[in-house]
Amino acid sequence: MVDIKVSAVFEKDGKKMAYVSFSDDGRSAEGTIPDCVITHNKGFSEEEKAQLEDYMKNELSSLKKMAAGINVVKALMD
Repeated sequence: MVDIKVSAVFEKDGKKMAYVSFSDDGRSAEGTIPDCVITHNKGFSEEEKAQLEDYMKNELSSLKKMAAGINVVKALMD
């Protein structure tokens, strides 16, 4: 089972984005939304990488809501 984590929204080069991290049994990948592109991959096959990008595209609305709902200050205090 792949564990998925979403970062808070941040701004880079004037564009709002968030990171989506995937991990499973020592393998890891990280992508960005709304681009839905895997930017770092360690251990996932090219086919699995494409599936992760498809997942981000298909779940973009939900992932954006998750990222927007993260309170960075509260998360640091926990």
